[in-house]
Amino acid sequence: MPLNDDQNSDSDSSRLSESTASSSDSEYSRQSFNSDSSSKPSSPASASPPKVITFDELMAAARNLSDLTLAHEIAVNANFCIKHEDLPQNSFAGTVKRIVHKAFWDHLESELNEDPPEYEHAIKLFEEIKEILLSFLTPGANRIQNQICEVLDTDLIRQQAEHNAVDIHGLANYIINTMGKLCAPIRDNDIKQLKATDNIVELLRQIFHVLDLMKVDMANYTIQNLRPYLQRNLVDYERTKFQEILEETPSALDLTTEWIKESIEDELSSISDESSSSSGADSSSKPIISPTLVLNNGYLKLLQWDYCKTIPETLITDEARLQELREKLNQLKIIACVCLITNNMVGAAIVDVPDFADQLKRISVPLLEGMNKKTFDLKEALNGIGVQICSKVNRSLTERGLPTLTEEMQNNLMGQIAHIVEENNPVSSLIDKRIQLFMRSLLALPSFQKCMPTIPGGLSVIQMEMELIGSQYASIVNFNKQVYGPFYANILRKLLFPEAPMGKAETPTD
Repeated sequence: MPLNDDQNSDSDSSRLSESTASSSDSEYSRQSFNSDSSSKPSSPASASPPKVITFDELMAAARNLSDLTLAHEIAVNANFCIKHEDLPQNSFAGTVKRIVHKAFWDHLESELNEDPPEYEHAIKLFEEIKEILLSFLTPGANRIQNQICEVLDTDLIRQQAEHNAVDIHGLANYIINTMGKLCAPIRDNDIKQLKATDNIVELLRQIFHVLDLMKVDMANYTIQNLRPYLQRNLVDYERTKFQEILEETPSALDLTTEWIKESIEDELSSISDESSSSSGADSSSKPIISPTLVLNNGYLKLLQWDYCKTIPETLITDEARLQELREKLNQLKIIACVCLITNNMVGAAIVDVPDFADQLKRISVPLLEGMNKKTFDLKEALNGIGVQICSKVNRSLTERGLPTLTEEMQNNLMGQIAHIVEENNPVSSLIDKRIQLFMRSLLALPSFQKCMPTIPGGLSVIQMEMELIGSQYASIVNFNKQVYGPFYANILRKLLFPEAPMGKAETPTD
């Protein structure tokens, strides 16, 4: 079933227990899902020699990664839920499914229309329905369980079929009534429609459709109740799961090691540049590098990461969120550049216009919508923004009885805005550095400190958006450090202090 961030069915499925409690079988109302699996803090094992990976070990590692990713998504994404979706009608798979299903139901109808009727396929459907209904019950729901098993006893139905005494409509009505007791309130209308269906074959087909919807409701109800448990235990759970992946696949930290190594090289290069520019610096002394600074620099790289290439293994669970933040920052950078250029060129003409920067932002945002898609033409969008800004400035000047911008000034303004897209554009580079400075300052704050660092100059027009993105980014980074700190500590120790003995991993402290 496809995953979706839409929470529409999530809130409805939370009413499952309320619905069931109001029925005659209230004692069988849904109980919250309680996992009896426990997670204990785990430290990564010391480096081990390479070994041959079997297919089973590889599949076990893949399952662990799938479980880890799913648990992380449930815990950190309050809108996460499962959505029921049919295959597109015009797709090949959808066409095949439709043809096969039609053939099955047509065959069932022909069997039931025989004289005497042939019930074998119908009996198999009742057996499947019985198993689905039983799967909805919680432990201890003995009375309704016994009733379902008794009414949908396939051996008994088969005996009745031999004597042409099967009450197929009575069985279908019992199934519908039982579904009505077990379903979420959002399915009440579906149950009413089932009761209004006379054709037995169409009724059975619709019963299976509604049962599929109920499975999704039950899954979302389970997710909703599992979320608080995962949130309380997610750090230990993710660390333990990743340790299992590492034991199955020793190369599972190769990309993470390379990511940290690149960050160390960048830091060494920065120190070298500073030393060479400082007279009297002691070039013979070995530079001291902060592990925390190395990690923070690595995290900053993720805001400019090319997400066409694989992200470090320890960040896979947050890849989509990090990519979304990067895309939002790219849009905000363009907006800040547009406002800075406009301010520098025609600032004197608009200095008395209240909230003019916000007006420029409102002009830019719609034209930059979808700018991270491959088909988006950024240069064309910037030309459109330039035209609209010139029109806006001239209209403002006319309203105040002032002369409008000359054609040369308009061409210059539109040209500078269009050049934002060029590589090494000075305005774009300046805004990019200030965004990086803000994010770096944010990561340098203690994780318990809730206040935001001072917004650098030129970013005031996007301050609210920057603080929101910064908060989301810092939350991802701080949680990632909690989970994978021991693994990072081992890698940093190996790369920064190769001569030191490898001991038990400890989370690096700020």
